[in-house]
Amino acid sequence: MDLGTLIGIVVGNGLILSAMLMGGTMDMFIDYAGLMIVFGGAVSACLMAFPMKEVIAAFKAAMFCMTADKMEPNAMVQTMCDLCTVTRKSGLVALSKMKFEEDFLRKAANLIADGTKEDVIRDALTIEIDAMKARHAVIQDVFAKLAAYCPAFGMIGTLIGLVQMLANLSDPAAVGPAMAVALLTTLYGTMFANMLFNPIAAKLQSRTMTEVMNLEITFEGACAILAEGNPMTVYEKLYSFIPGRERTPLEKKKKK
Repeated sequence: MDLGTLIGIVVGNGLILSAMLMGGTMDMFIDYAGLMIVFGGAVSACLMAFPMKEVIAAFKAAMFCMTADKMEPNAMVQTMCDLCTVTRKSGLVALSKMKFEEDFLRKAANLIADGTKEDVIRDALTIEIDAMKARHAVIQDVFAKLAAYCPAFGMIGTLIGLVQMLANLSDPAAVGPAMAVALLTTLYGTMFANMLFNPIAAKLQSRTMTEVMNLEITFEGACAILAEGNPMTVYEKLYSFIPGRERTPLEKKKKK
């Protein structure tokens, strides 16, 4: 599980719940009709804005927010340097006999093993990177739209509650509780947007940036293996993608 996500969920929700309990009980903050209006309305609007398969794919992708990154950029650089070492010792064809978990890395290795020209590799892998960016952009947009819809439906719920409250002004004792219920939908909309959907969209964007960096490292590594064939040269070229303070020296990686 991703530590940052876990800390954010626990601390953020913990502080909000603590603030609620300091002023009374949780019962006063629960209104099922308001939850139906905000969450149900936002999801319904999203289903009207996007094909259902994209909405389902977005909610599946949200589960990745709770998991750690599959491979960090330093590890990908090391992998490409290792592949370069293999090709230097056993030739390019040796890569075709190796097994890889990542589809993109497997495709790059097969292209290298086939002795494909650099410009062909560049075109093939660039197309795949662009397609991945487009897919991820749609998923991020689903959550961005949900974050925008929730406050709007919260206001709709508040207006509905105010109408119902004003229709019963003959009972002054009921005005206060009715007003509180009307405001709860705005609270729900704001919380869903800023404690759930916006963070998920931002986390998915961050994951996309990391994945794109890994793909570009793989892409440039494949070209460097064909052009240079020297692990140290590949290492120096690929580590340009990573900020200096985050780089892991190749010698240390080998010792582990």
